[in-house]
Amino acid sequence: MIDAEPLRFGVPDAPARPGEMADFSYLDVPDAGSVRRPEIDTPPADMRDLAYTMMRVLDDDGAAVGPWSPEIDVAKLHEGLRAMVLTRSYDDRMTTAQRQGKTSFYMRCTGEEAFAVGHALELAPRDMFFPTYRQQGWLIAKRWPLVEMMCQVFSNEKDRLHGRQMPIMYSARDFGFFSISGNLGTQYVQAVGWAMASAIKGDTAIASGVVGEGATAEADFHHALTFATTYQAPVILNIVNNQWAISSFQGIAGGSRSTFASRAIGYGIPALRVDGNDYLGVIAATRWAAARARSNNGPTVIEWVTYRATAHSSSDDPSRYRPADEWKAWPLGDPIERLKQHLIVRGEWSEEQHSQLVADCDAEVMSAAKEAEACGTLLDGRVASARSIFEDVFKDMPEHLQRQRAQMEAEQ
Repeated sequence: MIDAEPLRFGVPDAPARPGEMADFSYLDVPDAGSVRRPEIDTPPADMRDLAYTMMRVLDDDGAAVGPWSPEIDVAKLHEGLRAMVLTRSYDDRMTTAQRQGKTSFYMRCTGEEAFAVGHALELAPRDMFFPTYRQQGWLIAKRWPLVEMMCQVFSNEKDRLHGRQMPIMYSARDFGFFSISGNLGTQYVQAVGWAMASAIKGDTAIASGVVGEGATAEADFHHALTFATTYQAPVILNIVNNQWAISSFQGIAGGSRSTFASRAIGYGIPALRVDGNDYLGVIAATRWAAARARSNNGPTVIEWVTYRATAHSSSDDPSRYRPADEWKAWPLGDPIERLKQHLIVRGEWSEEQHSQLVADCDAEVMSAAKEAEACGTLLDGRVASARSIFEDVFKDMPEHLQRQRAQMEAEQ
């Protein structure tokens, strides 16, 4: 017999559960402006430290500080703020619609708006974005019509996807928004493949893919990183670490042992870890990674540290697995409030203007909702026609499908 103490099985647990005080002591938040900014052609081995710290631009007073502070026109900041406020208003309205039975399912992105909006406004029109189901802010920032988005959520007569997708799984190729996949890891594989194809063709467009921290434990994540580093794919690989994968704390995916950004190091890929609620930080990191990809310096992994303020979906009850007030204790704050404060500090905004913006966005969303609901919801049964199952599948419909369609039409 070996004289040793019994082995222990380690299971990560969230620092706080329902009924307990919120605890974010595990999160090290460095001072804004304290993280160095390397050149875009810096070898990955020379920037390992950036995978373990957290780049921040906005300080506690709302001022932009440090080497990452981006040059950005005030009008663009106003555009970003408007898109974030409109996204939150859209989420509010669609959540209400789900509760009213007008759609079967909905997922909000409250607290995570900065990444999708900043990413959308910084990347080029021909770049392709491979999102998860929490980046509706991309479409809103790109000004995809709210009515189109709502019709897809309602799966009604005007739904361009003919009711074939779950609500919130949008598809807008003409806006650089690849069809959402419910199996989130696949977005990484597809993003890397698309980026490789762009390089093979000698094009100039890059790709950007997204997974949550939970999906980094999936095989697709690692397959994608292998191909990305081997072929130096022009792609940005984003990890949105919002602390919770449904009801599983981020530690279950390995977050208690190391940062998610550090997973890139073993693949020879540079990694950044960024305050995901810092809109200027989002702009700066996106700009840096995009420039690296376009100059043939290969992929970048970015971990965006943020927080899912609301339920995972309309089918989830977060009060069963985390403290009710956890969002209020989140040390990185609300991305909308932080950008608002930055503009106020610059003398480019006011509380009165912000209140008017919120009111205007609420009115815009309400008007769009009325128009979309007029095209049908689950309540009135005006959903996409079953005849559409034969459409938009094959360029040239095979003979056996032509026969099946004729048979269906004859029986109706």
